[in-house]
Amino acid sequence: MNLPFQPAQGLEQPLDSRMLDVLIRAGLILAMAMLCYQVFSPFLTLMVWALILAVTIYPLHQSLAGRMGGKQGLAATLLVIVGVMLIVVPTAMLMSSLGDSVHQLVNDVQNNSLKIPAPHPRVEEWPVVGKKIHEFWSRAHADLPALVQSMQPKIGELAKTALGSVACIAGGLLQFIASFIIAGIIMAFGKSGSRAGLAVFERVVGGARGSEFAKLSTATIRAVAQGVIGVAFIQAIIVGLALLIAGVPWAGALALIVLVFGIAQLPALIVTLPAIVYIWSSGDYGNAAAIAYTVVLFLSGMADNVLKPLMLGRGVDAPMPVILLGALGGMASAGILGMFVGATLLALGYQVFMGWVAANPDGGQAQEERDPQSPS
Repeated sequence: MNLPFQPAQGLEQPLDSRMLDVLIRAGLILAMAMLCYQVFSPFLTLMVWALILAVTIYPLHQSLAGRMGGKQGLAATLLVIVGVMLIVVPTAMLMSSLGDSVHQLVNDVQNNSLKIPAPHPRVEEWPVVGKKIHEFWSRAHADLPALVQSMQPKIGELAKTALGSVACIAGGLLQFIASFIIAGIIMAFGKSGSRAGLAVFERVVGGARGSEFAKLSTATIRAVAQGVIGVAFIQAIIVGLALLIAGVPWAGALALIVLVFGIAQLPALIVTLPAIVYIWSSGDYGNAAAIAYTVVLFLSGMADNVLKPLMLGRGVDAPMPVILLGALGGMASAGILGMFVGATLLALGYQVFMGWVAANPDGGQAQEERDPQSPS
């Protein structure tokens, strides 16, 4: 006589109990992770920037610490002080120039003393937008106060946007300085932090691959920081100081444009060439001074062509176009911070994909079929 199967009560009850126990633990872990993120989120951008700066400058810190008898804290403090001075002093000069230019422009508009030169007749021959630009330029030259009055609402909105941008730049500068200080603390304890980061990678992707991915992530962050952000910032400072020395108006604003263009991988000559044209057309410079300023501005505008191939992609086990595409894509989706995340993720993805291709089990057989004469 066949009896229906009856599950043992002793097995069913412990199984349900263990499943409920696992779900409760997972829910508690998820809740704790969400609460930790909520507490840490206000400092997330600051800490990510600090980590990026620490990873980028750490080789220099180790070299300096070696010359100081292994004093990690003293070397980190010295780097932070020098770095803050190198960042704050030129940036403050350019920001002061930008503020003076904006203040002078506002005064000229309010006092009706701003003069706009007449447009060149060839402007009207420009394709698509030539006639509109020539008409607007002519109105500004003939009666600027009336034009300003007719555009009063738009000018007010533009002024608010400009003030907001200046405030954002100042806030970003303060955040960058704070990140630099935190980066110094991280570098002072760099060896233990490096071991902890390596342990995380090994726990996630395994021992051998973890070490490889940790080195790739570090090299990618340094390549993007040096080859994109670093080159753009250095070039903006050089061009801005050259414009200040040459007495070109709006030197601070032009330096900011150079920085944005450098991050977006656009040539700085877009800014320096019009400045050179201004130097020669204004009539305020002698021939010797004009030639000297022309050479300085032209060379400063071409600096990225020399620095970028040397600094971008150095020490990275991934092609330079992969790093550059990741940086640009990350910037388009998440701003400047996304450059580092995008470049690192694309480099890691490239390595994972190439590792999967190299591990093809049919690769050896396909090679033998293509080259049957090769020795086995």
